[in-house]
Amino acid sequence: MKSENYNVLGVMSGTSLDGIDLAHVTLSVLDNKWSYTIHEAETIPYPDDWVTRLKEAVNYNEDDLLVLDDAYTEFLAGTICSFIIKYSLDNLDAVCSHGHTAQHQPKRGITLQIGNKPALARHTGFTVVCNFRVQDVQMGGQGAPLVPVGDRLLFGNYDFCLNLGGFSNISFEDNGTRIAYDISPVNTVLNFYANRLGLPYDDGGAIARSGTIVQTLLEALNELDYYKKNHPKSLGFEYVRDVVLPLMENCTAGIPEKLRTFTTHVAMQLAKEILAIKPEGKLLVTGGGAYNNFLIAQLKAMLPDVAVVIPDDKTIQFKEALIFALLGVLKLRDEINVLASVTGATHNHSSGYIFEPK
Repeated sequence: MKSENYNVLGVMSGTSLDGIDLAHVTLSVLDNKWSYTIHEAETIPYPDDWVTRLKEAVNYNEDDLLVLDDAYTEFLAGTICSFIIKYSLDNLDAVCSHGHTAQHQPKRGITLQIGNKPALARHTGFTVVCNFRVQDVQMGGQGAPLVPVGDRLLFGNYDFCLNLGGFSNISFEDNGTRIAYDISPVNTVLNFYANRLGLPYDDGGAIARSGTIVQTLLEALNELDYYKKNHPKSLGFEYVRDVVLPLMENCTAGIPEKLRTFTTHVAMQLAKEILAIKPEGKLLVTGGGAYNNFLIAQLKAMLPDVAVVIPDDKTIQFKEALIFALLGVLKLRDEINVLASVTGATHNHSSGYIFEPK
């Protein structure tokens, strides 16, 4: 069977607000087996004003969100065009963009990823595939997680795929069915307290390591109702704002103590979930949290029979952008790119909008 190759750009913006991830990738399929190569890849940090606007978006009304969506689409298009020019990219089959999640309340049938407008195709001059979550929510799903299709097709040699970004999420096979869900907040909370110290993040978990555990806070965090729910389930920043941060803020301990306590809490929740699935195996860890040495050390200590694999930098940083590139290609092929087993939708489907440049 002839190999089919796709030259695409994957674009991702996560809830941790580190910036916009752009990855130029080649995706190839031969005999239904997919492979990839990540070429040029960059994270473009958000300017301070955009960090503020995106943080505040969760509180915006409908009119404000419409204005923000238009402005963000223009900003995102400019960022993509600059990347394309910088690396002299041409003959792209598609730009596959997640957009940025401004609101996510699937129980109310609401999910909004800004930056997914037809203007993105007009400005970049390439076919754009985007807005992957809306259809799933309309079908009764969580609209998340979407990455598990890519975990199955590109990283199937691992027993578990764990991403540590704004939230932690896990993906694994269970008797031929892909299961995935969000486990806990991670960098949405850790970065919040690092920001209080004038830092973008707690580098390597060094500040957390210097603190001591506040046992009462740790116990309260571990007792949150979300951890008692069965999957499918997903988290949004609304949960952090309304539930987690009030609990953290009611604690009078210092920031190092809060960081230590929350980091330990994350490690405990991750280990609890993984051990319940399978007490041994091979775990792939990606996302910004993979660089949190203190968190990873705690996780390894709690999972003595699990091989915790930290891959190369490009895979750590750009796995989600890579997988959204794959989701876009699957949409172009009219193939399944969202799994009902992980989102809770009525059935598997091929999701996303396709916009042609005009």
